[in-house]
Amino acid sequence: MRYALLLHSREPGEGDIDPDAITAMQEAFGAYGRALESAGVLVAAEVLEQQHASSTVTVREGALQVQDGPFAETKEALAGVIVIEVPDLDAALAWAEKCPGATYGAVEVRPAATSYINGAWT
Repeated sequence: MRYALLLHSREPGEGDIDPDAITAMQEAFGAYGRALESAGVLVAAEVLEQQHASSTVTVREGALQVQDGPFAETKEALAGVIVIEVPDLDAALAWAEKCPGATYGAVEVRPAATSYINGAWT
């Protein structure tokens, strides 16, 4: 079963995080990614740019609307997405617990309702 680990955290401002802490977290996420790969559960992983770099697209009554930034302002933002394929929720929760992002933000574990694999929806 596929699960998305949705990483939520407060977006830091320029200079809010010590460069050594950034390096340490990059190394921790590197090790985490290698562990996911070694276990054969990693489908995809993305670290996202901050909210200001996003655009929100809607189509209402046939009209395209593009809004700079997120749809809604929040204290915490979606910072990354990791998709894993594991046997069950307990396994997904165990991987979420090991995620370095859980030490400074929250990791939402959400099962995929359906997945697009090899040209078709499951």
